[in-house]
Amino acid sequence: MLLSAIGALFILFGLFSGAVLVLAPLGLAQLAPSLTLWVMFPLLVLIGYTLLVVGGKSLRSRGLTTGVSALLLLLAAASATGLVLAAASVLQPVGSTISLWYVFAVAGTVGAVGAASFQRDREPELAE
Repeated sequence: MLLSAIGALFILFGLFSGAVLVLAPLGLAQLAPSLTLWVMFPLLVLIGYTLLVVGGKSLRSRGLTTGVSALLLLLAAASATGLVLAAASVLQPVGSTISLWYVFAVAGTVGAVGAASFQRDREPELAE
């Protein structure tokens, strides 16, 4: 129970770090992401994910990890949207878009792997 709670807290902090990395260059938040957020985003998400899976063997923890995967994929989609809008000159980024690329790669990869791992469990096995 404790591992699951700490894991969920770490995931929330990780998602917050990723959200700041997305919102700041788009000018949607008056926040200044530091190097710490760049490091903490994937670190907190991965450690939190691990603690959540190890700490909870129930269906509830499975639902939470699936939800985290969905949130990560939404964060990746927000990054991609920002990149496309900036490239089309619809939106003028406040600074560099490198953090958008970073969040797109990390959140997209971790979210897709997390979502795919649970999809594989639900497919019926083929009889030989």
